[in-house]
Amino acid sequence: MKRIISILILLAVMTSAWAQPQRGDKKHGDWREKVRAEQVAFITNELNLTEAEAQAFWPVYNDVQNTRREAFKASHEAFKALQDGLEGNDVENLLNNYISAKQACDANENEAIKKYKAVLPAEKVAKLLLAEEKFRQQQINRLGGQGQGPGQGPGQGPGQGRGHNRGGFPGEPSPVK
Repeated sequence: MKRIISILILLAVMTSAWAQPQRGDKKHGDWREKVRAEQVAFITNELNLTEAEAQAFWPVYNDVQNTRREAFKASHEAFKALQDGLEGNDVENLLNNYISAKQACDANENEAIKKYKAVLPAEKVAKLLLAEEKFRQQQINRLGGQGQGPGQGPGQGPGQGRGHNRGGFPGEPSPVK
């Protein structure tokens, strides 16, 4: 039964991915689809979702991921503007924009947990947060092996590079100690 649910979920995700326009070349889209399919299978397995839970959860999760991507993009753009604008006279506004973008990201995360708790028991929501982090670490390790992953400098292990913390927000310290 679990295998059937996983297959149905993968088909749903792949169908929605095909419906969305691809950025870049086909290889980039294939890679993104593959990682997304792996993430769905990983989370489904880690949460041990029932069929009813899976049907309620995945649309909410996909919506949260879209919102999370947009918030991260705004935060990243505000960070880049701050980085590029340090020499200008408008640093105060750039700093305020960055702080606002970071607060919006935090508010989105709080809202996401509320949405998840509306469709899953609290224990599975906690497992989801842990599973997302575990999957992220797996991907970093896969990309960087024992060495450096993207965004990591010399001497930085997984979870210590800028942009490789839980939310992936630039400049924010990693929760991994």
